[in-house]
Amino acid sequence: MEKANNQTNGECCPTFHPEKWEGKTHNWTGKPFLKATIPTLFHIPFPPMIGKRVTKMMKQAEADKKLSSEKEEVLLLFTDPHPFKSDMYLSVTGEVKDAKNATISGTFISKVFEGQYNAIPTFIKQMDTYLNEQNKTAKNYYVHYAYCPKCAKEAGHNYMVLFAEVEKSAN
Repeated sequence: MEKANNQTNGECCPTFHPEKWEGKTHNWTGKPFLKATIPTLFHIPFPPMIGKRVTKMMKQAEADKKLSSEKEEVLLLFTDPHPFKSDMYLSVTGEVKDAKNATISGTFISKVFEGQYNAIPTFIKQMDTYLNEQNKTAKNYYVHYAYCPKCAKEAGHNYMVLFAEVEKSAN
């Protein structure tokens, strides 16, 4: 049985509810995020760098009161535009002073997967098949990891949400 993680009790990650994200369409117009970049080696990030950057972004957002109080709504998205760098986006409720602010706009379809980090190429292929069945094609992908490694181990699940940016339907 999955252990519930609750940030109000001093634990790290909120309990993840896959049904909230599975097969959903999200229309974002100027959705605010903080952005950070981390080095990677052929798309493999250096874990200590992730923790440091996430902690810095969370502190900036909290200090400026721009982190959602609904912890289950907070997204930390990763995208790999290059084999030697990853971009991270932390969702916020508005612009954060003295931080690297960014916005994301578009139509996204999300699906939930469970597995190890190195299975992402397989998950992308599965997502492409799913999108093809809907006559859609992905322009870009973002990954949200539901749990940090410690919480994934405690929960017994390593969930990730794949967000595929798709063209808007003409219908």
